Amino acid sequence: MARQVLYRVIYGSSNIRNNSALVARAAKLTIQPALLHDYCRHRVRYADYPGIITQGGESVRGTYVTGLMDADMIRLDYFEGSEYTREKVQVELLSEGETHAGLDAQRVDTETYVYTAGNDHLEIGEWDFDNFVKNRMPGNWADTSNEFEGLGEVDTNGQDTTGGRGIKTEMSRDLDGLVKSEK
Repeated sequence: MARQVLYRVIYGSSNIRNNSALVARAAKLTIQPALLHDYCRHRVRYADYPGIITQGGESVRGTYVTGLMDADMIRLDYFEGSEYTREKVQVELLSEGETHAGLDAQRVDTETYVYTAGNDHLEIGEWDFDNFVKNRMPGNWADTSNEFEGLGEVDTNGQDTTGGRGIKTEMSRDLDGLVKSEK
């Protein structure tokens, strides 16, 4: 999950720089690149987002996050919805910029969201994270802010490619309500 989307889900905003309380909470998180073996990440058909499924011999590069509170996990579970199941897995931690783990890579037990809505809803081929960050995330998945300035408008052709998870959806309003109820 992109850091901006994570922040939006657990803090109610992608841009937390001007909120000292959220900056302090975010400082308690560690976000580190990780590699999940024997899974592959596919684009969900007619959507911007991916689903990971077991697939021998493949690997998914993602993020390993620690320091999440129980309330954060409740919001993440709500955000991922019924298409995903949180499952226990083991990942190899990577250093920033690494794409492959060495023989001495640290392995840690964690949980991830596995796509369980059916492989027939997935496109063939790997989901493109960089394309998502550049072309789909601004204005749909993360708050519009200066950090995304200049990336242009996102054309959804009238179709909700966020699967109801976007910043202008009922789910986003529900997540905002969960965040505000904790204050």
